[in-house]
Amino acid sequence: MAEYSSLLSDLSENITNEDLEQLKSACKEDIPEEQSNNITSSKEWFSYLEKNDKLAQDNLSYIEHIFEISRRPDLLTRVIEYRTTVLKISEDDEIDTKLTRIPSAKKYKGGELYVVLTCMKFQHSPAVRRAWSESAPF
Repeated sequence: MAEYSSLLSDLSENITNEDLEQLKSACKEDIPEEQSNNITSSKEWFSYLEKNDKLAQDNLSYIEHIFEISRRPDLLTRVIEYRTTVLKISEDDEIDTKLTRIPSAKKYKGGELYVVLTCMKFQHSPAVRRAWSESAPF
């Protein structure tokens, strides 16, 4: 439990007020606006997530996802490091566990080009999307 508290403390120290607003925005579907407005620190944010079963010492998938979509690879890396060193759940092992979902970092290991190209194809014009659809392996 000490390692988990240390993780949250470390994460909190690296989340500014501006970051907190971005993280809360990424959670807007899970945190009602009136409650979100009452969260004024990252510690309060973590506490809210814990009380609402979005975060626990053995369940980090939600914040992994939020850190990914908020473009905070530094925070995501700290969570993944905790998961692999403290919980002893490696990227290969976690496919078989319900403690966490496949981490975002896994997509960068083998097949990163496919993921990037798949995501990019939807950002182009209809003509480019048609060309992608004809040549894409899916």
